[in-house]
Amino acid sequence: MEGVQHSESRKNMNDVDKTKGTDGAAYTETRYGQEKDPQDIGDLHRQLKARHIAMISLGGVIGTGLFLGTATALRNGGPLGLWLGYSLMGTIVFAVMQCLGEMIAHLPVSGGHITLARRFVGNEMAFAVGWLYWYNWTIVLPAELSAAAVLVNYWNDTINNAAWITIFLAVVIGINLGGARVYGEAEFWFALLKIITIIGLIIMGIIITSGGGPGPSIGFRYWREPGAFQQFHDIPGPLGRFLGFWSVLIQAAFSYIGTEITAIAAGEAKNPKRNLPRAIKKVYFRIIVFYILGTFVIGLIASPDDPALNLSASTAAKSPWVTAVVSAGIDVLPSIINAAFLCSAWSAASSDLYTSSRALYGLALSGSAPKIFIKTSSWGLPYYAVLVGCLFALLSYMSTGSSTAGEVFGWFANMTSVAGLVTWQAIFFIYFRFYKGVKVQGLDRKADFPYRAPLQPYLSIYGFIFTWLILITNGFSVFLAGSWDTATFVTSYLPIVLFFVLLVGHKVFIRDKWITYEDMDFWTGSRVGIEEYEAPPKNFAEKMWRAIM
Repeated sequence: MEGVQHSESRKNMNDVDKTKGTDGAAYTETRYGQEKDPQDIGDLHRQLKARHIAMISLGGVIGTGLFLGTATALRNGGPLGLWLGYSLMGTIVFAVMQCLGEMIAHLPVSGGHITLARRFVGNEMAFAVGWLYWYNWTIVLPAELSAAAVLVNYWNDTINNAAWITIFLAVVIGINLGGARVYGEAEFWFALLKIITIIGLIIMGIIITSGGGPGPSIGFRYWREPGAFQQFHDIPGPLGRFLGFWSVLIQAAFSYIGTEITAIAAGEAKNPKRNLPRAIKKVYFRIIVFYILGTFVIGLIASPDDPALNLSASTAAKSPWVTAVVSAGIDVLPSIINAAFLCSAWSAASSDLYTSSRALYGLALSGSAPKIFIKTSSWGLPYYAVLVGCLFALLSYMSTGSSTAGEVFGWFANMTSVAGLVTWQAIFFIYFRFYKGVKVQGLDRKADFPYRAPLQPYLSIYGFIFTWLILITNGFSVFLAGSWDTATFVTSYLPIVLFFVLLVGHKVFIRDKWITYEDMDFWTGSRVGIEEYEAPPKNFAEKMWRAIM
């Protein structure tokens, strides 16, 4: 049983002792005379400001999945299949963020959903979720570095990719060694560049399809020929078109994975009670503008039959945005766009290393990893956890061998997509337990918590069912006649097997019991009673910024 007497009346909920300010490195909070659980905070410093949190939440939504990974999705699903796949996955992401947002806004603890799993389910769930999440972000880092190599190959494919990967990795490590403040500042500017890029690309796409460029008007040309849907693996009829659309979902998942980074950053966020709900509430806007609108425009300006979209055919593969600009006959702009994409890959890789290190730190706090990973520097950097992530980043050098960088990117993307979906499944399950515990203990989600997610518990049920359906069917292509591929099969189902091995293994050997609904701790680390002051906007520009972000 964790920490506190949960049967205390609500009149005692504001009985809080604060020994440091809300922006302090590590405040001590007591409730009912008991000190905050050290597993929930550790020595991380709250250095991420409101603008950092806002841009980190944006940065988790925009990355190489949208800029580069949509090439495969367009080839498999066609323009309408691409748009429908990303739209459906967007609804699942919205469900994930609403579930996670309600919990983490109330409990902005280190380790994010890993700590929440321990608190509302049990140690075995925290163990399985934590290690799988660490695996997810440890593997996606070399995926992003490989993607960066693909982008550089657009200009020069004669220099070995090892040179480019070394340069990118050095920058990523440098950013992360500066701690949360340096990472937050770098991510702020990287994410701002991403936003400008994607908005510019959408406007450019509308101009191209309307005939405002050097070439003629495109309109819905590619929806008519080769067609709105592609015939997956040349399977005729409606079945082939449906399978093409369904294959888009796993690629869309890779594009969306990372939206939940906001939860991992909660332990280092200033004024989390105010800033986290603000970031979470606007996630629907980002999904609609950047992904649903973005993929719609891609389907208008890029042909799914363009051979340049085949990432496994050549290391000089291009983004669908770039191929569209080249086809439109616009000079110079393709290189500018590719450079912006390269910065996006840099940003994503930096976020990957940050998240994997904080996941390992959260595991160590909960006793599921060696305590050495708890050690932090004077500026709050878990340096041993960062070092481990750097070592696994060396996997990106696989793209310098016989396999192309595009192939390696595809392998890693598939593994991280599946691992991310399993993590989302776990978040839905954790929320089920959280929601039931709130009812059992007689709490009021509207009165007691800073943010109450809408449409619950139906939204979480919807997300749980569809995510599980996508998981069990994500590798369907290998079961088609003559299509068996061992690498695809392993990357499609290994993370699922790994999760259950971790979960069952911990249950068998450790024999921990699940937390009962009556014993769930809803208050330790909640910051209830801590008044958080926000200075009024200094000018009109800052007022508009706060309204948008």
